[in-house]
Amino acid sequence: MDNTNALSRREWFSRAAVPAVAATIAYPMLVGATPRVEPPASDKPQILEAKPAIFDIRDFGAVGDGNKLNTAEIQAAIDTANAAGGGIVLVPSGGTFICGTIEIKSNVTFHVATNARLLGSPKPEDYSRGNGIPPGNGNIVFISAADAENFTISGNGTIDGNGLAFWTGQGDNTGPGDNSSEGYFDRPHLIIFYRCKNFRVQDVYLYASAYHCMRILNCEYVYLERIRINNRVNKNNDGFHFNNTQYVHIDGCDVRCQDDACALFGSNKFITVANSSFSTRWSIFRFGGGSSEFITVTNCTIYETYGCVIKMGSGRNTRHENMIFSNLILRDVTGPFSLGLSDQYRTRPGQENQPPPQRGIVRNIVFDNIRGNIVSVPQQYEDMHWEQYYRPGETRTCITLNSFGESYLENITISNVHLTFGGGGTAEEAQLRNVPEIAGEYFEIGARPAYGVYARNVRGLTIDNVRLETATPDLRPAVVLDNVADASITALVTQGNAAGPSVLRCINTKDTLITAPRLTSPAAVYLAIEGERSADITLDGGDIRKAAKSATFERGANTKAARIRS
Repeated sequence: MDNTNALSRREWFSRAAVPAVAATIAYPMLVGATPRVEPPASDKPQILEAKPAIFDIRDFGAVGDGNKLNTAEIQAAIDTANAAGGGIVLVPSGGTFICGTIEIKSNVTFHVATNARLLGSPKPEDYSRGNGIPPGNGNIVFISAADAENFTISGNGTIDGNGLAFWTGQGDNTGPGDNSSEGYFDRPHLIIFYRCKNFRVQDVYLYASAYHCMRILNCEYVYLERIRINNRVNKNNDGFHFNNTQYVHIDGCDVRCQDDACALFGSNKFITVANSSFSTRWSIFRFGGGSSEFITVTNCTIYETYGCVIKMGSGRNTRHENMIFSNLILRDVTGPFSLGLSDQYRTRPGQENQPPPQRGIVRNIVFDNIRGNIVSVPQQYEDMHWEQYYRPGETRTCITLNSFGESYLENITISNVHLTFGGGGTAEEAQLRNVPEIAGEYFEIGARPAYGVYARNVRGLTIDNVRLETATPDLRPAVVLDNVADASITALVTQGNAAGPSVLRCINTKDTLITAPRLTSPAAVYLAIEGERSADITLDGGDIRKAAKSATFERGANTKAARIRS
C-alpha cells in the first residue's frame, strides 16, 4: 500500500463521521446557512456529505406576522417533504405563524426553531377532526398524525394552542356524577397521534391547549424528551394522555397542567418515566379502566398536586400490575397514592343471563424511596384564572389501599418512605370504621381513619423502613389495616397522640408481623386489635415505650389473636 494515500484510523473515523454528525446537529443549522465544507485534497478519498432536505414554510407562502392564517401553506410544506421521501419542515425563528388543523406525515421532521411560534387560530372554523382519528373525547385537533411512522416534532420554539380563546367555563363532564352528554368536546386538542410508530417529540414548548395537550392512541415506540408543557388555561387540560400504547419513554420533561398529567387508559405497557417534574390540580399518574403493566417511574419531582399523585380506580375487567414508583420527591401534594379495586358491576338490559365480567386485578405495585410532605387542605393556583373547587374527601388524605367485597389488592410494597402529613385529623375521623365501599375517584370515600396508611382488603402488604409524621397534631392512627392478610411491617417510625385511640389499628387482620417499630411521641395505645377474625398478629421488639399500653383487644377480638414480644 502507498503510505502517502493511507489514512490513519483516527483521521478516517473523523471524516467518515461527518455525515452522521451533520444529521444529528441539523436542527441548530436550520436557522442559519449550512457551513461550507472545503473539498478534500485530490490525493485522498472523497467523502460525500449528506445534507438534510429543508422545506421552509415561507417558501410555500407562510407569513409569520401573527395575522395571516397559514394552514394550507404549512400543510403543503409537510406534504411536499413526505412526497420527497422525508425532510425537515422548518418553522423559522422570529415569527408568529397562525394555523388551524395540520397533519404530520411519515418521515417528516417538523422543526419549530428557537424564537418561533406556531399559534393556534382563535376561530373554531379553522379546525377539523383529525384525518383518520377516531371519535372519543372529541377528535378536533391542532396537530395530528394517523398511521404515520418515523416522524419528529422538535425545536426550542413554542406550539401555542390559544386555549383561552375557547374558554366557556364548562368542562367535558366526564367526572363522577357528571352528564357527559352535556360536555364541551368541540374544542381542539393540541396534538393527537393515532396508530403511529417510532416517533419523537423533543425540546418544544407546548402551551395553552384548549383541551388535552397530547393524546397518544394505539401507538408504539414513543419517545417524549425534554418537552415543556404549560397547560392551565381551560378545563380538562391534560398533559400526556395514553390509550392502548406501548414502548413509551418519557425523559426530562416538565409538565404543569390543570388535569391529569399522565393518564393511562386501555392497555398500556412497557412504559418508563424518568427525570421529570409534574404539577397539576388533579392526578399525576392516573390509571383508568383496561390493563396497564410493566411500568417504571423514577427520579421525578412532584409539586403542588391537589388531586392524588398516583391514582388507580379499578373494577371488573381491569388489570394493573408490575409497576415501580421510585426516587420521588413530593412537595405540597394530596393523596398521595390511592389504589382502588371494586368487584361491583351493573347488569345492563339484555345481559341478565350472561356470565359476570372477570374480577379486576391490582398487584405487584412498589412505592420505594419517596420523600415529601402531604398538605391537609389543597390550595388555589395563581396561574389558573378560575377558582378551584375541592371536595371534603380531598382534605386530610393519606396513602389509601382500598378494596372491598371479594376483591383484594395483592403484593403491595411501601419501602424507604418518609412523609410528613399536614395533620388535623379529628376525634370523629379517628373513630371511623365503616369506610364507604367506593373504589373510583379517591375523594369519593370521604374521610380517612388514618393519617398515614389506610389499607383494606389487601393480601401481601409490606411496609419497610417507613417514617410517618404530622406537621400538626392528628388524633387518627398512623396506620389502619382492615381485613389485611400476610402483612409485614418492619422498622416503622411513627408519631403518636396521647388523646388519640391508638397508633396502629388492625381490624379482622391476620398473619401479620410488626417488628422493630419506634414511637417518637406519647400515645395511649400502640396497637389496637379489633374484630373476631383477627388472628396470628405478632408485635416483636422495637421501642414503643412512649405508649401507655402496648396493645388492646376490642370489638370482639380474642386476646390470643396477638403475641407481644418485647
